[in-house]
Amino acid sequence: MKTLELHMPEQIASKIEAAALARGVSVDELVLASVQEKLDRDAAFEAAATFVLAKNRELYERLS
Repeated sequence: MKTLELHMPEQIASKIEAAALARGVSVDELVLASVQEKLDRDAAFEAAATFVLAKNRELYERLS
């Protein structure tokens, strides 16, 4: 596993620590899960956007 070092404002770090504590997980686990969720959501959006653009390509060409 690779180790990363992040620099962030104290206010954000405190919120992350509090959220991890409230969920009963480590800061590492919370950050890892949050980043993975964001990456998955971005990939799903990209796939949906690509599908819609391809599906409606002819319509978009006629409208332009």
